[in-house]
Amino acid sequence: MTNLITRPLKLLPKAGLTPTSTVDHPHWNYLPLLRSVQRLRFRIIVELLGDTHFDRLLEIGYGSGVFMPELARHCDELHGIDPHPKRREVEANLARHGMNATLATATAESLPYDTGFFDCLVSVSTLEYVPDLEAACREMRRVLRPGGALVVCTPGATSIWDLPLRVLTREGPSQYGDRREKLQPTLRDQFDLVREIRVPSLGAGALRLYTGLRLRA
Repeated sequence: MTNLITRPLKLLPKAGLTPTSTVDHPHWNYLPLLRSVQRLRFRIIVELLGDTHFDRLLEIGYGSGVFMPELARHCDELHGIDPHPKRREVEANLARHGMNATLATATAESLPYDTGFFDCLVSVSTLEYVPDLEAACREMRRVLRPGGALVVCTPGATSIWDLPLRVLTREGPSQYGDRREKLQPTLRDQFDLVREIRVPSLGAGALRLYTGLRLRA
């Protein structure tokens, strides 16, 4: 397995979390058995961001804002989009914890930003929910400056996830449709691959928990 960062992640504390949709489970980051698996996604993202410091960074699918304190370490100006209706509640939670982020209610297929506005886009377990991946890719390419970074972590389209999803959620893997299978091929077709992290890094695809990609516009 790739050696991921071991320093403590800077996350929004449990008391500051507001679930924002039926697929948003921010409290899982603080449950004894689930926290390590949940936070593994964030460690993959941080590893892929590396030492790069960005002027403007957008989190696509910020949810409760749990990852935003960590992302703020990597940029001068932090933004977030999500279609859920609880933007003001999340903004208030972030402000109470000293966080300054500009949030918008929008989808990945229609980003409300000028062309070339961002140096980096980050998406954690979000793009597999987007109905029109091709449209989302066009929009992500548009708002990224030339050579800008798209950093994504997505769950494996594998049997290792299916049983826990059925136990922990109402819909199980059906919530993704076939988008888990289509996501990585679509991203690789639309962007240039810079780096890939697979966890676990060995073994059959059926054992894959997460795949992280750093891509270039």
